[in-house]
Amino acid sequence: MSRRKARELAFKVLFQVDQVDADPRQAFIYLLEDTNLAQKDRAFSWELIEGCIDNLNQIDEKISSYSWEWSVTRMATVDRNIMRIAGYEILYMDASQRVVAIDEAIEIAKKYGDSGSPSFINAILDRMLGDEQP
Repeated sequence: MSRRKARELAFKVLFQVDQVDADPRQAFIYLLEDTNLAQKDRAFSWELIEGCIDNLNQIDEKISSYSWEWSVTRMATVDRNIMRIAGYEILYMDASQRVVAIDEAIEIAKKYGDSGSPSFINAILDRMLGDEQP
């Protein structure tokens, strides 16, 4: 559960950056005040944030390539940023955790997205995962 909280925190920061061009570090610090995360989970959350921002164009290109009807900019902000986090994990982090990243993205989508978000996110991330499998 603590990893999910770390992912949720990363999602909230990326959402703010996306919506109002917030400073990621300031948003992270502000949101940490209301979050009880262990230091290792804080570090994981920041790694997700920083990794997504540093690789945003490549992640968005991958997401776009699997979404035949929607450009990333037309997607709901919630869906887009949840997929960015999981996309970063699939593309740049430990291969053994890729399925976990998708499962967590779906759970976060159930909490923050609309009724179609979990299946939409699952479909795109599954395609991405399929291409990244050895």
